[in-house]
Formats: sequence, structure tokens, C-alpha cells
Amino acid sequence: MTPLAKPYSGKILWVDLTEGNAYEQVLPDLFYERFIGGIGLAAAILYRHIPPGADPLGPDNILGFVPGLLTGTPSLFTGRWTAVAKSPLTGTWGEANCGGTFALAIKQCGYDGIFIKGFSPQPVYLFITPSGVDIRNAAHLWGLDAIESEQRLWVEAAHGKQKPSVVCIGAAGEKGSLIAGICHDQGRLAARAGLGAVMGAKNLKAVALAGNLRPACARPDEMKALTRACKRHAQFALPRLPAFVPRLLGATLRKLPFVIRMDGLLLMALFRKWGTVSMNQGSIEWGDAPIKNWAGCERDFPARQSQAINPDRILAYEQRKYHCYACPLGCGGLCNFEGRETHKPEYETTLAFSGLILNTDLPAIFAINDKLNRAGMDSISAGNVVAFAIEAYEKGLLSPQMMDGLELKWGDAQTVMTLLDRMIARQGIGDLLADGVRRAAQRLNNGAEAFAIHAGGQEIAFHDPRLDPGFGLHSSVEPSPGKHNTGAFVYYDTFQLWRKVPSLPRPPLIASKASRYRPTPRQAIQAAAVSSFTQLYNAAGLCLFGAYLGVGRLPLFEWLNAATGWQRTPQEYIEIGRRIQTLRQMFNIRQGIDPRQIKLSPRALGLPPLPRGANRGRSLDLEQMRHDYWQAIGWDAQTGIPTPQTLAALQLGEEDLEDLFATEKAS
Repeated sequence: MTPLAKPYSGKILWVDLTEGNAYEQVLPDLFYERFIGGIGLAAAILYRHIPPGADPLGPDNILGFVPGLLTGTPSLFTGRWTAVAKSPLTGTWGEANCGGTFALAIKQCGYDGIFIKGFSPQPVYLFITPSGVDIRNAAHLWGLDAIESEQRLWVEAAHGKQKPSVVCIGAAGEKGSLIAGICHDQGRLAARAGLGAVMGAKNLKAVALAGNLRPACARPDEMKALTRACKRHAQFALPRLPAFVPRLLGATLRKLPFVIRMDGLLLMALFRKWGTVSMNQGSIEWGDAPIKNWAGCERDFPARQSQAINPDRILAYEQRKYHCYACPLGCGGLCNFEGRETHKPEYETTLAFSGLILNTDLPAIFAINDKLNRAGMDSISAGNVVAFAIEAYEKGLLSPQMMDGLELKWGDAQTVMTLLDRMIARQGIGDLLADGVRRAAQRLNNGAEAFAIHAGGQEIAFHDPRLDPGFGLHSSVEPSPGKHNTGAFVYYDTFQLWRKVPSLPRPPLIASKASRYRPTPRQAIQAAAVSSFTQLYNAAGLCLFGAYLGVGRLPLFEWLNAATGWQRTPQEYIEIGRRIQTLRQMFNIRQGIDPRQIKLSPRALGLPPLPRGANRGRSLDLEQMRHDYWQAIGWDAQTGIPTPQTLAALQLGEEDLEDLFATEKAS
């Protein structure tokens, strides 16, 4: 009997920069059956190989790049890749997700992951093909910005006529900023957790891949049929939609006395037309977007000011849509700004440098976006840092002497750009701010922590927990804290998991707004399901925006079965997601992290509540929400540590993991 084709190669690549060599490791099928691939595979590898107490910027830390299991198969939205390592920003499990072409390029080289350990004494980059690995000198690239570096490598590392797929760091990563990300495809960033600093600490400037292998799948005709049906939903559009509609939608949702169960199909239509900036004004009006360093509201940045970031005004710069690999949506955009091509700023960047700092200068936002992309600096963290600095200066906690001539004011975009230059270069006040708000507040030691907004050390994104408490919960219980794309109450609505997993509760179509702020076991069950599903689709390489379609329209479970030849139920796949989530939590415990100490800043929890605006009077009972979540997912309700019963049920005991890695000795 002919064995079934597989969507995975069954091997990963190790590169040891200290020894200057590389080798392959073969993984058994059992590995994929338990962890799928992608972030699941990475969780097992990092848990196994990073020693307890490892310095995130030392040679013992491991930097990994993993594609999803479905990447390269006839599926949609499955072009995401994840960078992983112990985070220097938080000390926890660190991950940063990105699109583009790099996920497919890893598989085209014949690997399910690339893992880099050690430290090079001089700058290097990796050139990888199916034929082998070349560790090359990168002294001539060190000091170039990320976009220039990538363009150089397109020529220098060309493989015949094939342009390589490249990830690299800019000045922020080279100088060890703990809010540095990893740049790809001329301005797409795996931005979070400070993984650009890990790359810089290893003296690794870039990784360039050039391969032509293609992943297979067990039942390709079935996959194609599933994809054709899904594509009809993915291409849903609303023609002639005026730009003021999202703003009115946000204002209407704010005024309604109840909340409505959300359907992600509408979001997809908005993203198709404008991208993530579609909800710039709508999020402000609704109360989703924080204003003035999380202390203001929509009244402090009213429509006459937010009109500066009207999605049509941003779209006026767009020359063509940008599609990641396998994406039918094209939410990104390539723009012409000041005579050069640049990526359209995303919602997070736009809000970071508009409402959060009360700025209405749209060209400055484009310039800041390009600056941060070239430096490889996370715009979510950078925006929070700038807002923190403005408030600290306003309150007299940053003195004029410390600012070296800079006078920070709300809305002064030109001064903000100068401050960002200093952060990127780690010059003067920029050195204090380049490692994020928690460390800046600790170094100031003068009460600034009260308005340093973060969860576990990572600045949170611009979706207000005082509107959707799920953002506050997930940013505080996730093994990689402070991330907005790991879960929210609205995600449970859009994923529609109850349609495929009957044991999960169906949320009501309409509910009182007050009900969101009362922790309940049902709420916790839903949050745990979101976490599990998120880890599953990340392991598959699926984009969050694809997941917004809901499992009734996007056949993730069916794609996984058709690609692998398995016959698993949706409930069994959700359980795999819970296994991945739990192993990531085990990584943190092994590294000495106390889950009880990871909390969101009080201001973002509504402590004290805002006195006016969309979120006035709202606050979160985070402690009860966390205890309920820990219990629902199978971790100790008081400590957040996975219980022995859960480890046994998920086959995560030490003996289980030893058996899993038994073949490693022979690799």
C-alpha cells in the first residue's frame, strides 16, 4: 500500500552559530500528531532545549522560525510564520507572527522549522537552500536599515534566477532594543516580544532562503474542493461603501444599550476595501481605541480630528494591494510616499501615532511607519513608549535636562519623530526608552509606573479591555503576555466554534453590556476555547483574519484532515490546541515565571474608571477572570500552573515528552 503524502517534511534544521555548523533533526509522525506543526512544534523544541534560567540575550536562547502545517497546501490564509524564543522583553515564552512569503520559503527548503542557537563573534547571515546552509559574513550589511539589507540580499543571495525570501533586523535589533522586531518583505514585521534583539544578540543580521520543494498532502482533490467553497466567503465584498460608515457603526455600537454578537464576515468586507485602517475612526467612536495614553476618550479625539486618519485618506496613497502568500483578501497595501514605495500603515501603527498621542498629521504617520519598518522596531510598543514619555514629561517626571532639548507635547509629531530617532539609535533619552515602558518606569523610579501601560512587561495593543474585557484577560493569562491577537470575547463570536464543537456554548445574539464585566464559568469556558483554537490555527499557519470567517465558512478542521489523511474531530483538534497552550505555560513555569505576577496595568483595567466617554465607569475584575480561566483550561485556579491531571490527559508528563524525543538521539 502506497503511504499517504504528507504536508510536513518530518525534519527541522539546527544552526549552531558558536560552532559555525548546521545539521538536520528528523521528527517522528507522532510529533505532528500531537503538536500539528508551527507554534506547536516550536513549543516542544524550545521547552526541550532552552535550559531553565537562560539569558534571553545569551547563547543558550534559541531563535526559531516555523511555518504552519498547512502552508504550501491548497488552502487559504495559511501563509503565516512565527518567530519564537525566550523573550528578552518579558522573560516569558516569546513569539511574533508575520505574513509575507517566508513561511512557504522554509518549506521550499525542505524544513518544518529552522532553529538557531549559540552566538557568532562577528555579524553573519544564513543562506539556506535544499542543498545546505552557508553561514556568511554580514559585516557589510551591519548598520544598513532592514529594507536596504533585504534589497542587497535579493541580489547577493540570488539562487540562479530565484530571488530569496529574507528576514532581517535593522538598527533597533542591532543595538539590542527590547522592542525590536524582525523585518520581512520590505516592511512586514514579526514585531512583538523583542525577538529582533535576540537576533541582534546572536550577531545574526539576516536569514535568506531559496528553495523550490513543494509540500504534498494526502487528499489534494478534497482540499481543493474545500478551498473553492471557502473562497466564495473569503471574497465577500460590500460595493460602494463610504468611508464614514465604519465611524457611524462605531458610534452606533457605543450608543446601543446592549452588545450584539459579531460576525466576522463584515470585518472581512471592510478589510478587503481599506485593510485594517478601515476601523480607525470606528474604533475610536466605539471605545475600542485608547486615547491619550489610555487616560482619554473619544471626546479628546473627536471626529473632526480623527478625520485625519479617515480610511479613504490613507487609501489615497495606496498604489496596489498587498497579499501575503495564499491570501485572497489583500488587506495590506503598497503606497507611494514621498517618491518611494512603502507599506501602508496598519491600524495599530495609525492609532499609536494619532489618537494615543493626539496627533492629526497623517504624512507624519506615514513617515513614522516607514522609519519604524526600516529600523525594525515594534510600532505597538513604540507608540505606547512615546505616549508614556509625553505624559511623564508633562508631569515633570522627565526633566528638560534628561530630554536634551526636546519638549514633548501632545500632538507634536515632528518632535515625536526626533524622539523615535533617539530610541532607535539608543542616544540620550532614547536609551532609557528603547527597552519599553516597564523598564523605563523602573529606571525612573518616581511613580511613572502608574501610566506605563503593559502586561507582564509587553506594551498592549490598541483594543481597549474596558470595552472588551477579553483583551484584558488574554493579555494577562497568555504565556506570551500583552498580545491582542491571542484572544478576546469578540473572537469567540467570530470563530463560531459552537457550530463544530457542540459542547461549547452558543453566545446570545443580544446581551446586556453589563454582562461582559461579570466573570462567569461560561465566560471562562469560552475564553479557554479561544486560546485552544488560536494555538491550533497558529500551528496550521492560518491568519487571524481568515479565522474571522468562522469555522462554518473556513474549513480548518477539514483542511487538516484532508492534508494529513487523519480523521480527527473538531473536539480532538481543540484538545491539541489546549496541549500547545499548556506546553507554552509549562515553558514559563520552567523558566521561573510566576503566572500570578503577569498582570495588565490598572489604568487599562479601568482602575480607576474613566469619568467620561464610551468606557466611562467600567472596570474589570481581572483576578476572578484569571482564576476562572485557569480552572477552565485545566490549570490550578489559584496559581496558573497546569495540574498533574491535565498534564497526564494531554500527554505532557516528563515521561511522555521523553518518549516523544526518543528519536532525537539517533538524529
